[in-house]
Amino acid sequence: MSEHSQFTLLGKRRFLPYFLTQALGAFNDNLYKNALLLLIAFGGITSQDNSALLTNLAAGIFILPFFLFSPIAGQIADKTEKSVLIRWVKRLELVIMLLAAWCIISGNIWGMMLLLFLMGLQSAIFGPIKFALLPQHLQSEELVGGNALVGMGTFVAILAGTIGAGFLFSFADKEVWLAIAVVAFALAGVAASQFIPTAPANDPKLRINWNPLTELVNTLKQARHNRAVFLAIVAISWFWFMGASYLTQFPNFSRDYLGGSTELVTVLLTLFSLGVAGGSLLCERLSGHKVELGIVPIGSLGMSIFGIDLWFAIDQLEVTANMSAMAFISHPSNWRLMIDIALVSASGGLFVVPLQALIQQRSDDKNRAQIIAANNVLNALFMVASAAIGILLLGVMQLSIGDYFLILALMNIAVAAYVYTRVPEFALRFMIWLLSHTLYRVSHKGLDNIPEHGPAVLVCNHVSYVDALLIAGTYQRPIRFVMDRGIAQMPGLKTFFKLAKTIPICSPKADAATYERAFARIKEELNAGELVCIFPEGKLTQDGNIDEFKKGIERIVAETPVPVVPMALTGLWGSFFSHKDGHALTTRPKRFWSKVGLQAGPAIAPEQVKADALRETVLALAAQSKQPI
Repeated sequence: MSEHSQFTLLGKRRFLPYFLTQALGAFNDNLYKNALLLLIAFGGITSQDNSALLTNLAAGIFILPFFLFSPIAGQIADKTEKSVLIRWVKRLELVIMLLAAWCIISGNIWGMMLLLFLMGLQSAIFGPIKFALLPQHLQSEELVGGNALVGMGTFVAILAGTIGAGFLFSFADKEVWLAIAVVAFALAGVAASQFIPTAPANDPKLRINWNPLTELVNTLKQARHNRAVFLAIVAISWFWFMGASYLTQFPNFSRDYLGGSTELVTVLLTLFSLGVAGGSLLCERLSGHKVELGIVPIGSLGMSIFGIDLWFAIDQLEVTANMSAMAFISHPSNWRLMIDIALVSASGGLFVVPLQALIQQRSDDKNRAQIIAANNVLNALFMVASAAIGILLLGVMQLSIGDYFLILALMNIAVAAYVYTRVPEFALRFMIWLLSHTLYRVSHKGLDNIPEHGPAVLVCNHVSYVDALLIAGTYQRPIRFVMDRGIAQMPGLKTFFKLAKTIPICSPKADAATYERAFARIKEELNAGELVCIFPEGKLTQDGNIDEFKKGIERIVAETPVPVVPMALTGLWGSFFSHKDGHALTTRPKRFWSKVGLQAGPAIAPEQVKADALRETVLALAAQSKQPI
């Protein structure tokens, strides 16, 4: 997979039918919902006095099932084989759309409202299944690419459904065409779902709690057990808060700032949806086919930077009353606004896709769907909150929509700061990502020798001050690094080493307490099932050669018998953070860019670990890389 684009997944049966099923569902949801809103506003099936009330009621009716039924749906998805469950959900959609077709043709507004609630119910059931299924059908290196395609497909489908409803509404026999369309796309979804491969139940013995209120509380409690997962859910919900805030205000923004053209509402919706789709697809390229949290801060930073610039771009607009879409697009003064909207949403795609993959990857297999259900509940809650805050700021406080967009961008900075301070891993991964995409290019081999689960000790030669950051950037699991106290407490790097939960160590002669405390921490981390990486040389190389390995590794495996994985770093000698030709950071470096290699060998059983033999193994691995240390 690492050699191919994420689009190769579209040629796989384990992904394509699922992708089509979820995209067709998102399309049909929005086709029906927007058709209903248009019929309420312009179809003459209710009075103008009631249209505003019914429009807001429709929005609430669709989202209500996500609060009531997502927790129960999460339990059902964990207990049941997922491909069969998806097929039943799609058949339910077909039945609902057949009834909806009759209501549309007969002009039964309350029937359409009831069926909108049932469509929300169907979507609430489908939500936990579709994201819990991905880790079962995709390999770990495909997870980001798969989520990116799903994000792209969903937003394009939402856009197409929204535009499609308006297009069909313009027909003379609009009711007939809308009725035919919702049934036809429901049938297409049923057909696509027939080809989804089997996805076994996560927990077949799970006892379902059918009380939606108590299960809602239980689901949120489960989500909070893993701090990183829960804050990822909060961050994803914030993305939906931002998205709902922008999308809801585009019609009024067009009225107040763009001359009142309805065509320009479609332009803004298109820019936003395609921006999210493009940002989602860019994730795989930036993340290197792995769940890379380092690009999440890039996304949040972009959402704020381009959101603030959007506020300035409003003053440069050149518009006339009822301006056509082509006239607006062709005027250079309006390009800045369009670029900002596209980049705000593209940054949102960069922000949300790794977080979705993180939830899927780090949730317990047995309750993954229930965790995703908690995510759906909070997503819905944040979208409702976005409407409430919009009413407060725009209706009560009488802010302009431009000022409202500026406040959203500033609020985003505050939310991002909260999440990153509560889960320092995001900031750490961001630093690692910057380092590995500027000063260094790291290639690696043999990392499949590192266990995906459980404890192990990684042993590597020590060339530069950033060895730990470079190693951490190549592997998805968190690694606890044991390093010289002087390096761990260096100004400028101390904060990042602390975020990585580095274990400082020094010689027993220098500080016996620190030395013993380090071994106690190592034992504690290994007993907790973590990976621990040590540099047995005890210091940076002064001449580019691998020095003698100290006996500390033998003590570690004697106290806690775990596998030892030897590794070799090459290509770092002479880089900015190495000791070549003097002291690192004080001597002018020979180069600012380095091509670095990391080679891992087969794991060694603890009873076979000897310091001298390990050094020879690391030397051999370095020689295999065919580049100097």
